[in-house]
Amino acid sequence: MDLERPSVARIYDWYLGGTANWAVDREFGKKVLSTFPAGAQCAKANRAFLHRAVRHLVRLGVRQFVDIGSGVPTMGNVHQVADEVAPDSRVVYIDHEPVAVAHSRILLERHGDPGRHAVIHGDLREPDRLWHAIADTGVVDLDAPLALLVTAVMHIQQLGPDGRDLGPEAIARYRGMLPPGSYLALSQLTHEGLPEDIAGQLHAVIRMYDSDVSKHVLRSNAEITALFGDFALLEPGVTWTAAWRPEESGPDTPVIDFADPSEAAMLAGVARKP
Repeated sequence: MDLERPSVARIYDWYLGGTANWAVDREFGKKVLSTFPAGAQCAKANRAFLHRAVRHLVRLGVRQFVDIGSGVPTMGNVHQVADEVAPDSRVVYIDHEPVAVAHSRILLERHGDPGRHAVIHGDLREPDRLWHAIADTGVVDLDAPLALLVTAVMHIQQLGPDGRDLGPEAIARYRGMLPPGSYLALSQLTHEGLPEDIAGQLHAVIRMYDSDVSKHVLRSNAEITALFGDFALLEPGVTWTAAWRPEESGPDTPVIDFADPSEAAMLAGVARKP
């Protein structure tokens, strides 16, 4: 683990009020919030979207979840939210950040079920290898419908050896491997439709991340919608994280108030494979 540089996962953990972060992460996070005061609220709004999406999918009958880029276990985890409605749910967590993986393993050792929960150290850019690793856990049946969760991940550039962003083609490969009847839930930062002050602050923060943490990419509504391919979007389609089915909020899901949902700066959606 490189503790000399801030980490995306650990900074995000700090935004959410977690404790799996180091001084270098907190100092960077404080600089971000001095430039973009709503940053922590945006992170919490995304986490709340994840909670609502999981609850809605469980009510639609989903019992299997694969969470790519699951991050450090903070502010409610997928298996905890799913278990509120369906105690027989199964979840595989995947992250590229060693701290996130280590903390997830500790959490599952203490509060998980090895038959229903697993964590993998993996890379979104290697869909076929990752799919085999998921199968090897024995936790989920990859021939049966499941929900693939990719929240707040795609704005982190998934660079290949040639410098290309491999994110969109990796997501396309995952869509192809998902069984019919499966779902894709996804969220990403956008540069489109933001209030002028939020847009300026966000671009300044992206430059900070690009310089000190990792390269980022902002996508338009059309580009984010394209990540769902030919999957059928559930209502209300691709919208702001704060505006996606607020009625699905549970007792442990914080209500994030913005003067306008666009201040959440992140678009989200859930879609079903025919």
